[in-house]
Amino acid sequence: MSRERIARMIEWQAASCAELGSPLYATLLPCVADDVRAGGVCAEALAEYEDAPGPDAIALRLLGGVHALVLTGRAPELAEHYAEAAAGALGQHRTDALWAAFRDTVGGSPDWIRDWMTRPPQTNEAGRANVLLPGALYALSRLAPASRPAPRVRLFELGASAGLNLRADRFRYAAPGFAWGPEDSPVRLDEGAWRGPVPAWLTDAATHHPELTVTERAGCDLSPVDPLSADGALALRAYVWPDQAARAARLEGAIRLAAKVPARVERAGVAEFLAGVAPEPGTVTVVWHSIMRQYVPKEEWARAAAELDRLARASGPDAGFAYVTFEPERVGNEGDDRPCRLSVRTGTGPARLLAGAVPHGMPAYGLD
Repeated sequence: MSRERIARMIEWQAASCAELGSPLYATLLPCVADDVRAGGVCAEALAEYEDAPGPDAIALRLLGGVHALVLTGRAPELAEHYAEAAAGALGQHRTDALWAAFRDTVGGSPDWIRDWMTRPPQTNEAGRANVLLPGALYALSRLAPASRPAPRVRLFELGASAGLNLRADRFRYAAPGFAWGPEDSPVRLDEGAWRGPVPAWLTDAATHHPELTVTERAGCDLSPVDPLSADGALALRAYVWPDQAARAARLEGAIRLAAKVPARVERAGVAEFLAGVAPEPGTVTVVWHSIMRQYVPKEEWARAAAELDRLARASGPDAGFAYVTFEPERVGNEGDDRPCRLSVRTGTGPARLLAGAVPHGMPAYGLD
């Protein structure tokens, strides 16, 4: 892969950061791209990782490694700029100084950056529960009407990272005319959660199921993260963009919840993990995942799809099954545009697209 192609991929990530509300990274990444073209310190840092998977993996790994240096006190000058950005006070006149501090940080810590570049990005975004949990509520409204006793839920997540969203039923969700979840939750998905009115299917489902009884929480990941370890928590914090304080606050709350609500994340591929799951009488088995499918090889996903079909066929009135996804989906005649959509399938029925959202899950918007 040439330097020019790497630079273009970094510029693609810059545009994505701008679209997703990170002026800091939207400012820094074009400078990184120029430095790569010029053969500077960023080119040296990325030289061994030209074949990293995904168009955004290279940029996000570099940014995460540098942010980790800031968080651990190893880059005090850059930390000042990041603090200004977090406070919304990073003016255009500071761009040169910001870039100089970033470049010096990369050049001054080659071993750290080299080690960090070997790690896949781990963005365990709690905001994605803003669509995943509503998807599960919708599925339950289809599988367990209010006239029946509330079912016990077994929750399984593919590509779970640190498993933070396995505690999604303990988050607080709120929007005009809508509220669900513990009022004292340390994770609040409220301000800006929905663009436009909350869909009727969600308000109805929340009314039918004002709370969930989750009896099992488990997931899989090829590189699971322990959110309660110092290294694991650092990795999660490093991949939150420094000028997005609300995301950082949600992460801190989710880490606190993880210390109170047990969940297990196995080191396994998605097909291997699903092979060990089966519907159980008296429960609804919910399998969900978000923004991870593109990282799974086609052959592996084909096996996983077969396992999901097996679970659907094995389900029944007393042992329900729901499949909830939040992934980029091609819809209609949108061509190459793949907006992120919430899709829900219950039993052997067809999938239904219910909502869309930005990749971090907030804001969401109804599709019908």
